[in-house]
Amino acid sequence: MKYFFICGEASGDLHASNCIKELKKRDATADFAFSGGKNCIEATGKEPVLNIDAMAFMGFVDVVKNAGTIRRNFKIVKQAILNYKPDALILVDYPGFNLRMAKWAKQKGMNVFYYISPTVWAWKENRVNTIRDFTNKLFVILPFEKAFYAKHQINVEFVGHPLLDALEQTLGNLPNEETFRTTHGLSKAPIIAVLPGSRQQEVDRMLEIMINVKPMFPDYQFVIACAPNFSVEQYQHLKSKGINTVSNATYALMKYAKAGIIKSGTSTLEAALLKLPQVVCYKSGLVSFAIAKRLVNIQYISLINLIMDKAVVKELVQQELNAQAIANELQKLLNDTTYRQTILNDYELAYTKLGGPGASARLAEGIINLLSNTK
Repeated sequence: MKYFFICGEASGDLHASNCIKELKKRDATADFAFSGGKNCIEATGKEPVLNIDAMAFMGFVDVVKNAGTIRRNFKIVKQAILNYKPDALILVDYPGFNLRMAKWAKQKGMNVFYYISPTVWAWKENRVNTIRDFTNKLFVILPFEKAFYAKHQINVEFVGHPLLDALEQTLGNLPNEETFRTTHGLSKAPIIAVLPGSRQQEVDRMLEIMINVKPMFPDYQFVIACAPNFSVEQYQHLKSKGINTVSNATYALMKYAKAGIIKSGTSTLEAALLKLPQVVCYKSGLVSFAIAKRLVNIQYISLINLIMDKAVVKELVQQELNAQAIANELQKLLNDTTYRQTILNDYELAYTKLGGPGASARLAEGIINLLSNTK
């Protein structure tokens, strides 16, 4: 079988590469082409038809500014698909590009599979029509998504969250706590992990608020997880405030910390899976937030709360986000044993809901079974 993957971001590249590895185990004839990055290159031994470095446009303004490049990218990938003639086109996340590609490919008579759903349950619900009409099957990674799409008469399968696989692979290679502290120059004081995000705007808006909490917790050391796209030098000014940083060690930091101050995003789910009690932070521009509030139809912003459909962890959003509010929540996380244990119990339930490790394997089996049935 010939498989063509399209991913446009680093996370999609990782998840696509893990599926490729599982397809290889199950299909001795498997051959691959893709748009992607280093993980897919390593998994296939091939070069991408388009690298994700040329596809990483985020936000309305960025997309408009690069409209010409996006059109050229679409043309390049379409031609590569036509030349390759795949048995299956597998679209991974990246909805602005991939939903357009799904429509084009299905109209050409191709088998189209979509992995990692666009968040149509949160906004732009009209996109369900594109998914229903132009994909053979949708593979989702959050448990509540299956019922949502089934309601819209979409062929959908919940395969579990690939983050569980990534964690399982990584945790076995983590250093012990003593080695972690020694390697990164940390003291024996209990740790509060600070994850301010990976985008400059996020860091600019939230980091100072997050670290202003430090004087209220003199017996703890605050440690920032440096985003891989930031240099350590960008955090150097914090040394004078007694705040440490670690690079390429976020999972170890989460594992050995007592609590976390974490920007809304995938990190909130990672923290839950690593059993780190947390307070979730979110702050955007006033105009962007006002627009989003009118368009977005969800009660929570953190993945762990969405999965459990309740306020497992405290969310501090916009004007609610201030040093005193963070400190109040940290005091409860660190000192209220019953409160802390309730959160940890909910984390365990969330892990069960996520389907356990093996998402990539279940995805590969699902694709192969569907292709077998179309022969």
